[in-house]
Amino acid sequence: MNENLPPCPECSGVYTYEMGALLVCPECGHEWQVGGEAAAEAEGGAEVIRDAVGNVLADGDTVTVVKTLKVKGSPSGIKAGTKVRNIRLVDGVDGHDIDCKVDGFGPMQLKSSVVKKV
Repeated sequence: MNENLPPCPECSGVYTYEMGALLVCPECGHEWQVGGEAAAEAEGGAEVIRDAVGNVLADGDTVTVVKTLKVKGSPSGIKAGTKVRNIRLVDGVDGHDIDCKVDGFGPMQLKSSVVKKV
């Protein structure tokens, strides 16, 4: 056991070990990244929002819709590949964490799991 490794953030176990790029606690099975806590604290503890492939999103980014979305009241919906510019990250309802304006549809909220950062 390396004495320079931090204790487990879940159970405070001291027997953590490295497994590739992750740290693992054998007592509770929790896995975390080496710099994960430092990055979250640097952003003021705010939750990091990621797109469908794992890229970190920020206000003002341009994203592309990765799958066709049905829109209530519209016969066609939003097609895959549609670019959405100047997004805002919000704490929305039911996982809708992106506030944006889609050309041809107007203002709406999207889930980060259906977009990819450009």
